[in-house]
Amino acid sequence: MSSYAGRLPDQVPLRGLDVGHDDRRLERPGYKWTVLTNTTLGTLMATVNSSILLVSLPPIFRGIGIDPLAAGEAAYLLWTLMGYMVITAVLLVTCGRLSDMYGRTRLYNLGFAVLTLGSIALWLTPGAGNAAATFIIVMRLVQGLGGAFIFANSAALLTDVFPTDQRGLALGINQIALIAGSLIWLLIGGALATIDWRLVFLVSVPFGIGGTLWAYFKLHETTAPIPGERFDPVGNLAFAGGLTSLLVALTYAVQPYGEDPTGWGNPWVIGGIFVGLALLAAFVVIEVRTPVPLFHLRLFANRMFAAGNASGFLSSLARGGLQFVIIIWLQGIWLPRHGIPYEQTPLWSGIYTAPLVVGFIVLGPIAGALSDRYGARAFASGGMLLTAVGFVLLALLPVDFDRVPFAGVLLLTGIGMGLFASPNTTSIMNAAPVHERGAASGIRATFQNAATVLSIAVFFSILTTGIAARLPALMVRGLESVGVASAVARQVSTVPPISVLFAAFLGYNPLQVLLPAGVVETLSTHARSVVFGQQFFPAPIAPAVEDGLRTAFYVAAALSLLASAASLLRGRRYIAEEEDP
Repeated sequence: MSSYAGRLPDQVPLRGLDVGHDDRRLERPGYKWTVLTNTTLGTLMATVNSSILLVSLPPIFRGIGIDPLAAGEAAYLLWTLMGYMVITAVLLVTCGRLSDMYGRTRLYNLGFAVLTLGSIALWLTPGAGNAAATFIIVMRLVQGLGGAFIFANSAALLTDVFPTDQRGLALGINQIALIAGSLIWLLIGGALATIDWRLVFLVSVPFGIGGTLWAYFKLHETTAPIPGERFDPVGNLAFAGGLTSLLVALTYAVQPYGEDPTGWGNPWVIGGIFVGLALLAAFVVIEVRTPVPLFHLRLFANRMFAAGNASGFLSSLARGGLQFVIIIWLQGIWLPRHGIPYEQTPLWSGIYTAPLVVGFIVLGPIAGALSDRYGARAFASGGMLLTAVGFVLLALLPVDFDRVPFAGVLLLTGIGMGLFASPNTTSIMNAAPVHERGAASGIRATFQNAATVLSIAVFFSILTTGIAARLPALMVRGLESVGVASAVARQVSTVPPISVLFAAFLGYNPLQVLLPAGVVETLSTHARSVVFGQQFFPAPIAPAVEDGLRTAFYVAAALSLLASAASLLRGRRYIAEEEDP
């Protein structure tokens, strides 16, 4: 008898053809590897389209004729960056539930096709200016829908076809795509963007078309939906509405409001957070009472499932904004100060973050395979403990760090993340009943994606507050030293901190935009070369963000320790189909 508390009343037998298991997977041993390679490609595609714009935004906005730092234009940059993540997080659970009802393979294929069509549309972006920027944002939302179906089903499909003693290895290999995809396509995106910004979107089209056709012809359903299942529209609307309100509010919290450098005091942000939390609370009430819930809340009565999702949420909250913080550190400060031209900083920031990905790639599959044999708790908890150490060491590094210690700390942090990711995902999916795996995978990914958006908002706010406090005086002093009038220097120094942060993130000197043309003409040739050169902008921003960087890393370390503690609560090893009769 299972130790699973609060068994589901409609749970069906979990072996053989009673739940639609396809015995062809036993006759065709290679099929599970087909599923692994295709879902890994799908995960890679979905991750690529989430992260490739991190280094490609400057040429994209130049190509369509928009200055993202101009008044009123920051929202285009913000939604181009975060719209994909927001829509994916909102739709993941619904996509997982629909997949449980109508077929995981079928809707995974649909997600692959939608993601590819979105890439084609972005490659063909018409017009210029705000119209083109709006089109890009809308198509990014379309891509987010495709990504939601892929993220919701990849882990579920792998759990369906791999035996329990190989799931960790399979999920570890699949999880590599989440991190490796970020680095590989940061490098490729940075290189292609220097040639033509449209290539950033075109490059994924052949892989998308090939992957879609491959999935359509080679993948088949291995589980059958439960007859008579119905959709819960009220619960879905409450969940999607609540999460949308919450994440949109968090997105706007990083923008200034009035005299404040951030928008946390904006009534619309406060109201959005309140409405979001209220709708999510209503969702819980609805789910308890409805006969056809979006997912069974009693899944969380299983310690393995609950602790895995809690630690996954805290882990994503700790590391979700890490990539943004490190890119700001590298592109806005370190690389320009070490002679790397601004137009090359996106490419080199990808190169300098490679050790983080190497650690994850090496340890991910190994930890997954070991967790198949020994359980997830030790590896996941130890991985987050090691990650916390990495964050503390990052906080102790000087802003103008040496390359070798920086690379070593990133490698250590990547190893910690690799130890955590696959065992934690495997334990969550092992705890889910067969007919709930799509929804369970969606829940897992929703916690992670929502935490990433929250993490970005929190870390951006920490850095923005530091910039607002220290940058104006430093910028005035620097401009006055090269002959800019005090009144003009003070005016330039009032630029919103978020604009300075975006400039650092995008890797260019904003003074080329901020200084009036008439003022530039009065400067000497030497003064112009200094102001617009590699060293001037990083000089004031470095001390302005130094305290913020350290605070962000210490916060990330504390969250990692909490994730480690949550992971320890997961209890003994539990596998649903082995525990149930």
